[in-house]
Amino acid sequence: MKRKTIYYLPGFTLPVILSVLFMVCSAVARIVWACGEPPLPRSFLCLQILLPLAANVSFVLILLRDGKDRLFRSAIPVWLGCVFFAVKALGFPSLVHTVLCLGLYALVAALYTATVTGRVPTQKPLWLLFGLPLLYHILVEDRQKAGWPLHDWLPEASVLLCMAALLCVSLAMKRRTAGEGEYVPGFGDRSDGRRLRKLSPIFAVSPYIMKTRNTSQNFIEDHIEVTAADRYIAEKRRAGMRNFGVLHVLLAAYVRVCARYPGLNRFIAGQKIFCRDREIEVNMTIKKEMSTDSPDTVIKVTFDPADTADTVYGKFNEKVQSVKDAPLDTGFDKLAGAFNLIPGLVLKFFVFLLQTLDYFGLLPRALTKLSPFHGSLYITSMASLGIPPIYHHLYDFGNVPVFCSFGRKRRVYETRRDGGAVLRKYIDCCFVTDERIVDGFYFASAMRYLHSLLDDPWQLDAPPEAVIRDQD
Repeated sequence: MKRKTIYYLPGFTLPVILSVLFMVCSAVARIVWACGEPPLPRSFLCLQILLPLAANVSFVLILLRDGKDRLFRSAIPVWLGCVFFAVKALGFPSLVHTVLCLGLYALVAALYTATVTGRVPTQKPLWLLFGLPLLYHILVEDRQKAGWPLHDWLPEASVLLCMAALLCVSLAMKRRTAGEGEYVPGFGDRSDGRRLRKLSPIFAVSPYIMKTRNTSQNFIEDHIEVTAADRYIAEKRRAGMRNFGVLHVLLAAYVRVCARYPGLNRFIAGQKIFCRDREIEVNMTIKKEMSTDSPDTVIKVTFDPADTADTVYGKFNEKVQSVKDAPLDTGFDKLAGAFNLIPGLVLKFFVFLLQTLDYFGLLPRALTKLSPFHGSLYITSMASLGIPPIYHHLYDFGNVPVFCSFGRKRRVYETRRDGGAVLRKYIDCCFVTDERIVDGFYFASAMRYLHSLLDDPWQLDAPPEAVIRDQD
């Protein structure tokens, strides 16, 4: 993988704060100006009011949300702003002035995009690109407008504030060189996943044909022999790992399977296929107390493909214990409680808005980390309830591609080749999978590997020999 320059904002430094304030003031100035104008034609309203406002607002949101790791997205509002200025320049009386301005706006869009996407190794040309026109406007062009009414100055003030905001961003951004093998996010990637762009055509097309997870489900019933797992669990408990059980073994085995078969860690969003690489997010519904009136809550634990069984046990138990010991609600409970306060019709629109933002990959990462509908795997233990496993549907909201349910242990007498009987213990598992992420052969190979790990769970005590990266 080629080394590449990465630009980012180091935090809420003074230039970043000024950039946000300038962009907000630019939007306010344009709104105030539009309110003082007579009724405007619809085309004028879209091109001269809504377009620059969209650029202002989206630029601020991208700086606040993506400035640290996806500053390249700020090129989108810059292009919107340049389109606005280009349309405005077409109305200039002087052809020479129009051509010069169109060339300048094209240069701004191209150079800013090339810089924030890492193709230019320094941001210094941006200082000149934004600083010199700003000085020209203030010292030369705007002097000719002295004596204008304040209302007539507002569009010019809006433009100057935009230029000042872009200058502040170019001063605030820092750069670093991507490490060898480091993946650099680009357009089309999400905050919770990397888009796979080189899949076979059938995988690229299938999300447009099978549009929802609920209509793309495959149901798999599996029976796992746990004689070796029982011995492994007994050893771990003797070693002091209290409450170590089948759930931890299954989770550790699944994490190890993802290390060899990273396609299981893919998901569909916006009818595109993404992968999570080193983040395996597992969701599980738990109760603080085992009683019928105890409320449910959802925990989300993030594992790395290189995690061992001990690491999986530690991460999972730490999360469960923190939830059970917490006197107040978890982050998920607070989020659900906030939604519950919204009136029904408003909530319906709000969920639609969240789905739309999720479709385009615009949901904040902080929200997807809390959401039980986003993750690599949703697992539920019917064994703790003493009942067989269920087939649980996938959620159309979010992007969880696999739902696993396992039941209590059952004992079965089986006949050996010599005619004798032997007692074996099994756990029944039901998997519901999104068939669009990988093909059936891939799923079958992953399941065979899962069985090999559970037949010899001591393999999980050491990290994997290699963690395979999903294709680009």
